[in-house]
Amino acid sequence: MNYISTRGLAPVLDFEGAMLSGLARDGGLYVPETFPQISREELLSLRGRPYADIAFAIVSKFTDGSIPDVDLRKMIDAAYATFNHPATTPLKQLAPNQYLLELFHGPTIAFKDVAMQLLSRMMDWSLAKQKRKAVVIGATSGDTGGAAIDAFQHSKNASIFILHPHGLVSDVQRRQMTTVTSPSVHNIAIEGNFDDCQAIVKALFNDLKFRDDVGLAGVNSINWARIMAQIVYYFYAALQLGAPDRAVSFTVPTGNFGNIFAGLAAKRMGLDIDRLVIATNSNDILDRTLKTGSYTVTGVHATTSPSMDIQVSSNFERLVYLANNNDPSAVRNAMESLKQSGAFTLQSGAIKSIRVEFDSNATSDADAAKTMAKVLAETGELLDPHTAVGYAVAQKTSTNSPMVTLATAHPAKFPDAVEAATKVRPNLPQRLSYLMNAKETFKVLPNSEADVKAYILFHA
Repeated sequence: MNYISTRGLAPVLDFEGAMLSGLARDGGLYVPETFPQISREELLSLRGRPYADIAFAIVSKFTDGSIPDVDLRKMIDAAYATFNHPATTPLKQLAPNQYLLELFHGPTIAFKDVAMQLLSRMMDWSLAKQKRKAVVIGATSGDTGGAAIDAFQHSKNASIFILHPHGLVSDVQRRQMTTVTSPSVHNIAIEGNFDDCQAIVKALFNDLKFRDDVGLAGVNSINWARIMAQIVYYFYAALQLGAPDRAVSFTVPTGNFGNIFAGLAAKRMGLDIDRLVIATNSNDILDRTLKTGSYTVTGVHATTSPSMDIQVSSNFERLVYLANNNDPSAVRNAMESLKQSGAFTLQSGAIKSIRVEFDSNATSDADAAKTMAKVLAETGELLDPHTAVGYAVAQKTSTNSPMVTLATAHPAKFPDAVEAATKVRPNLPQRLSYLMNAKETFKVLPNSEADVKAYILFHA
């Protein structure tokens, strides 16, 4: 299988090449040249199978022989053995036709574990095979960093540098990054917001000499392997609800658009998805774009769902590519406009094709809090603020199919917001009880590509 850049000016790569490259050399994001298909017969054969079996069936279509099946299966089994629920991503019914897909049973109790535990193993395997070392870099609005550090802390072939916005992640999110004592782990707190962190990471990838000198690799959802691993739980949930004989809808709280793009990829592979619903907080650029056709950056403000406090949604570029019939020139024009003026307008055909497959809505902090209180009162279930945003939007969406809201984080990652809404303070799982008293180590740096580059060169 070949992987091509959304901007059309980078080399075509195989799976390993795309995984280790992360961002394409032309600044674009890698996508499969064509989406592999899964037949009705294959889907029927996967009904009732364990999560790891479904993961192997889906992932192997994208690795396409780059990783021998026996090695890939070992990596998948090892990755999901780190989860503390036998179903890996269990499905829970909250109301008639309303379900939660719990994605927070991994080591850092957030959905990023699903992809990161597998990505770290695949990258380490590939680096060892090629006798290479890598500097893994990532930006985080909260959950990606903790999941990446947990997954890569024992890597034999990579050191990891994670940038987070100083003071703008929850205490639990920060501590999951800064309390890991591994010589290969480096935490950088940037004096800025997540978009600033993400911009630095992209700038470092676009410095091709630096990129080549240090062997830069990425773990944000710009890396196709992250999206690939997330496709699996859409199939897993749909199969439990009757696929392929029944369509299913999904509501996804999202800021960087990677999690819901995985749902679109599942649909392109042949999964019968009725509606894909984008749920945003008041940093609502994705909802505004669907409603107006104009992607316009207006600035980020802090909310109780900080992992979604984003205005520059990297993975939206992949959707722009598909919505423009795989035309890289349309993507280049849009991204250049975004860089120059902080905005771009989708052509009428592109926005129409997006609206065919997506709905969207935004939820305020107040409405998310009301949703947390209501769900607790009616079902006994505590939601984290991001999941509450998703569930609130799901209630506003009309569909005849089962609606699955992706529960992206354990409520204990955001105890202050949950307690304020419900009067119940969620406890961390016992395995993380040490977290709030452990020693932290991180470096505060200005919002400067040069400073981050110098720090990496000194420590890598």
